[in-house]
Amino acid sequence: MTKPASRPNSAHFSSGPCAKRPGWTPELLKNALVGRSHRSKEGKQRLVDAIELHRKLLGIPADYKIGIVPASDTGAVEMALWSMLGARGVDVLAWESFGAGWGSDISKELKLKDVRTLKAGYGEIPDLKQVDWTRDVVFTWNGTTSGVKVPNGDWISDTREGLAICDATSAVFAMDLPWSKLDVTTWSWQKATGGEAAHGMIVLSPRAVQRLETYTPAWPLPKIFRMAKDGKLIDGIFKGETINTPSMLCVEDILDALKWGESVGGLKGMIARSEANLKAISDWKAQTPWVDFLAGDAAVRSNTSICLKVVDPWFTALGPKDQEAAAKQIAAILEKEGVAMDIAHYRDAPPGLRIWGGATVETSDIAALCPWLDWAFAEVKANYKPAAAA
Repeated sequence: MTKPASRPNSAHFSSGPCAKRPGWTPELLKNALVGRSHRSKEGKQRLVDAIELHRKLLGIPADYKIGIVPASDTGAVEMALWSMLGARGVDVLAWESFGAGWGSDISKELKLKDVRTLKAGYGEIPDLKQVDWTRDVVFTWNGTTSGVKVPNGDWISDTREGLAICDATSAVFAMDLPWSKLDVTTWSWQKATGGEAAHGMIVLSPRAVQRLETYTPAWPLPKIFRMAKDGKLIDGIFKGETINTPSMLCVEDILDALKWGESVGGLKGMIARSEANLKAISDWKAQTPWVDFLAGDAAVRSNTSICLKVVDPWFTALGPKDQEAAAKQIAAILEKEGVAMDIAHYRDAPPGLRIWGGATVETSDIAALCPWLDWAFAEVKANYKPAAAA
């Protein structure tokens, strides 16, 4: 097969950290408060600005608390788990690596006994009707490693007794989150907005605040997990008084990303850009016999972490180790050519490709990538030597 003539303008299709917004340059950070305290009047104001721009862009209700927290989305989720769980039984939804990881932490680290895990394989989703809303429920809105999302929020009870704790890091800014149905929502700057790493966001509903103020876990809490003291929410965390020291370079960067989001039509515009990226791959896939989506059901197919599997008979006839090696070769060839960086499948996921389709990725770059996917597959198929024959 002839090597394609045109290339994506940006080869950044990583699922995290994700592509910077179009037009980004380091020059945009020239006014960052480097060398200044984040507790200074101006420093604190920029943190407040970041909180309120998130609120405005995402339509987060005025009575919900928004905080900037340490350790990315992982830190934000762990804050919620360690601070709030244990008051009642827990249902965990696990259909990919991160959901499974939260379930493991709840059972093995917090050592809660009343934990029920609703599982599904990669590319599938558990039966959401089985969720028990008398219990706390922990779930990812979008499975970053599986390319599967929940279809909507209809399955979340409006009369729930437990808390809905949602890891939304690869869904926020690309999918419509029903805030009234979510009690704890978390994400990180380096995902859908293309911000920099190590900073997380946590959003608390009034019900989540009530839990923090009326329930004390049986275990000690590290300082970076503490959101309440003496039965009262530590309100400063949600007014720009971060628990630990944030990078003011990163703060400047996320402010730029959020303003860019407003410039492309706000949340609706960002969702539309992401959905256009999925459509570009869907249109290509419809004409491409060697590949398919890992998520077979379009209703739960992610428009951000777009996961593909190889269905060509040559590939499916290979053994598991050779499938793993061949899939990685496809990604490696594309990286060597400089047309697609970091699109290999997640280490625990089935062999294939994973292409980020969030709003910071241009649809024209997705369209330009598709012929390269065909070329790379043809190259590997023609030249691959199975381990037994090597």
